[in-house]
Amino acid sequence: MNHFFITGTSRGIGKAIAEQLLANPENFVTGLSRTSTITHERYTHVEMDLSNIEQVSKFNFPVLEQAKKIALVNNAGAIGEVHYVGKLEDDSIVQAYNINLVAPTILTNSFLNSYASNSAKQIIINVSSGAGKNAIDGWSVYCATKAGLDMFTKVTAEELKIADKKNVFIFAVAPGIVDTAMQDQIRTASTGDFSQVQRFIDYKKSDQLAQPGFVAGKYLSILDVPEKFTDVVFSVKDI
Repeated sequence: MNHFFITGTSRGIGKAIAEQLLANPENFVTGLSRTSTITHERYTHVEMDLSNIEQVSKFNFPVLEQAKKIALVNNAGAIGEVHYVGKLEDDSIVQAYNINLVAPTILTNSFLNSYASNSAKQIIINVSSGAGKNAIDGWSVYCATKAGLDMFTKVTAEELKIADKKNVFIFAVAPGIVDTAMQDQIRTASTGDFSQVQRFIDYKKSDQLAQPGFVAGKYLSILDVPEKFTDVVFSVKDI
């Protein structure tokens, strides 16, 4: 039996990962998101707003003594407001930091604490972004939170190495440009808020966006054999 915890399973990459995992009768999936769009006998939905840190903190990972593999995929993300610094709403800044960085940090901390004495293979994948490495105008909060997520992942990986936790793996993996609701939001930005908006409109027009199911398959390859991947921070394009 394998158990997977995935945030943001109501749509996009998170939903695609969950559905592909459920194709294997040995896999059980718990989805953490505001709404549930998956109905399956081996799927459990936990209603959670990832921007509400009180809700996130109250979640307890269950005891899984019989599991061979346990994984956490911190997939949920929000680009937040696409505006230049100086025009951002405080609440929007806090919400994006909570969803993109604070919630994954809390869940990772809780996951590692909950299964510290469990000998099952444990995998954490933080869904990163190329925006964590590139300064993109209008995306200051998104870029900053994804850069923070990358560094948090690197430090955790270093700690696991020092502690000689050979059964625990952690990665920050960028999905590339995927045809999701986030891309819909990006394309509605004005050029005054985001100078590269036409490039993203063209990605959609020229069918350059990856489909969630294709990208989900890449993440499954990491969950299947995490030992194959030596880098901590990378992109699905590297697979």
